[in-house]
Amino acid sequence: MAAGFDAAGREAAALPARSLSPGLLRLGDALLGERDRWPLWLPVLLGLGVAGYFWSPAEPPLWLGAAAALGFAAAALLLRTAAGARLAAFGLLAVALGFGAAQLRAERVAAPVLERSWGPAAMSAEVLATEPHARGWRLYLRPLEMPGLEAAAVPAQVRVTVAGLDAPPVPGSRVRLRAALRPPSPPAAPGAFDFARQAWFQGLGGIGFAYGAPTLLPHVAQAGTGGPAAWHLWWADLRQTVAQRIAGRLDGAAGAVAVALVTGQRGGIPEAVQEDMRNAGLAHLLAISGLHMGLVAGLLFFFLRAGLALLPGVALRYPIKKAAAVAAAAGAFVYLNLVGASIPAERAFLMVMIVLLAVLLDRRALSLRLVACAAAVILLVAPESLMTASFQMSFAAVTALIAAYEAWEWRRPMRETARGPLGRLAGYVAGVAATSVIAMLATGPFAAFHFHRLALYGLPANLLAVPLTAFWIMPWAVLAVLLMPFGLEGLALAPMGWGIELLLTVAATVSGWPAAVLQVPPMPDWGLGLAVLGGLWLCLWRGRWRWAALPVILAGALSPLAFDPPSLLVSGDARQVALRDPEGRLWVPSQRGSRFVLETWERQAFAAETVTWPKLGEAAAGRLSCDPLGCLYTQETLRVAVLQDPRAADDDCGRADVVISLEPLRRQPCAGPAVVIDRFDLWRYGAHAVWLEGGGITVRTVARQQGARPWSPFPARRPEWLSEDEDQ
Repeated sequence: MAAGFDAAGREAAALPARSLSPGLLRLGDALLGERDRWPLWLPVLLGLGVAGYFWSPAEPPLWLGAAAALGFAAAALLLRTAAGARLAAFGLLAVALGFGAAQLRAERVAAPVLERSWGPAAMSAEVLATEPHARGWRLYLRPLEMPGLEAAAVPAQVRVTVAGLDAPPVPGSRVRLRAALRPPSPPAAPGAFDFARQAWFQGLGGIGFAYGAPTLLPHVAQAGTGGPAAWHLWWADLRQTVAQRIAGRLDGAAGAVAVALVTGQRGGIPEAVQEDMRNAGLAHLLAISGLHMGLVAGLLFFFLRAGLALLPGVALRYPIKKAAAVAAAAGAFVYLNLVGASIPAERAFLMVMIVLLAVLLDRRALSLRLVACAAAVILLVAPESLMTASFQMSFAAVTALIAAYEAWEWRRPMRETARGPLGRLAGYVAGVAATSVIAMLATGPFAAFHFHRLALYGLPANLLAVPLTAFWIMPWAVLAVLLMPFGLEGLALAPMGWGIELLLTVAATVSGWPAAVLQVPPMPDWGLGLAVLGGLWLCLWRGRWRWAALPVILAGALSPLAFDPPSLLVSGDARQVALRDPEGRLWVPSQRGSRFVLETWERQAFAAETVTWPKLGEAAAGRLSCDPLGCLYTQETLRVAVLQDPRAADDDCGRADVVISLEPLRRQPCAGPAVVIDRFDLWRYGAHAVWLEGGGITVRTVARQQGARPWSPFPARRPEWLSEDEDQ
């Protein structure tokens, strides 16, 4: 595909200019002048196709992507004399390939998902993996027997949280336990994170918790079926063993962080520690990413090459640099499987392999072409990763850093004056600071879009934490793993623990500074799109015309200012409802419900605080009045009635514009209001968000957000929902 872009570029450059305006001629000259950069846009076009699949309101026919790709490929072959049209055909072919790859991936990972809650009941299952959790352990199980479900409806994998379990069962063993399971949760509000989609691509068909500890079944030796299953179970067993060995030497938060850095299991890290790391802008140090994979491979490469260089007979006769690259690749492969080979880890591993391959081929190790190649491979193999924050933020940071390095490398003087130790130290500090600033600017829009927050002191925190992690914590971590077969890991884990304690101190200190976190309104999709398009335009081109991206980036960065918060939110399980007043307060009947839902609503509504409405009387400057049967809320000329007792429908249906009932109203028709949302509507369409503005009412639902997709439970409940108009 990249070769097709290059060939089309050469053909386009050879064409004579005809009757074109001066502006178009200058634009064409600039575009042709950078035709060597055209292949860099290949993953962008693939990503457009992938995004088109996920943004589709309904599941497209499986043949659509393949048919479109074949059509555009044929057009690219036939349009040999029209260079511009041929280039456009190659671009559309890339978009079609991305769309088709997403379709194929969604079909390939398809597995049964629970349609409704199951249990509490006894089930038998095979343990696939375990992970420490704040409440005990999370067990990833392959169900063998689930009473009440037909064999075709049994999920391929479920996740069960077991409290009070000292040690988890060994992966590959078979257990029996009493559990309650439910389907993966859809978004808590329209526009919120879609866990159901993530679970679909992970093959996770149900989540829940266990009653008591599991019972080990006697036929442990027969577990596993050989081949890939045995491979995954072996690594899961090793991962659990390594985690237990680390936890046995390091306790508390330091031990949990050490387990996360070595095995990728973050469930045991206390929530307070994770909050400090997020507020200090250091959360990326806890997630296995290119930093960790690069450090593991880089440490192995450096020390092995340095060790071989001490042997003159070896260093002078053999290519020790390439030998060190091969050993580093092997170490990175072990680390990939040790941390569970998740999509982010696979992405980081691929990037490291491309760099090491460049070393073996005597090519430049880091370039935007290598980044584009890695992104294209990932989008074709695991296209769902495009929709994750980890993919977006990691590639944004890497692309921006390499683009900045290329620009600096191109402009710096051919010769640099010699610098003393202080000069080199100052240069290193300046380099780390510049790297942190560039990475923060590149990932800022994605942090605002996904998390609605910005860590304002990320620069000083990273100036301290990144060198500490790179030069102290991770080297001891690598040494600890190498010493484990000899039972000597304690020699390395002790100094590693000292470094982690210092890291946590930095995080807690920075997190405690005034205004450490800036809460931002939710960024709209179009705002993120502008920021991404502008950032790519700025990084992928070299000429002066790339600076035209700055206004586009600024428009995307300022898009949260156009945020219009919902006036009313109702949960899909009909247990919670919230009203947002003009002062930004979120009024709820009780704060004892799901904390996750309330926190999601606070972010989605950009609420200043969450308060409980009165059981009797008025609140919200007289806009809210409640009695034992329900509450009435007035905004401008519109009135909302929230019924706590369906008997109030007789009165409220005649005087409210919007009626919310957490119980069914079908036996009591409520025909007066413009909008009626009851328990049946919540069951069919999921969580609702309502806007009251300008005398009009707008309703959005999670079902509309998800669309008629395989990971959405709503089409199965009511296939004709898509034909209804939700905006009223």
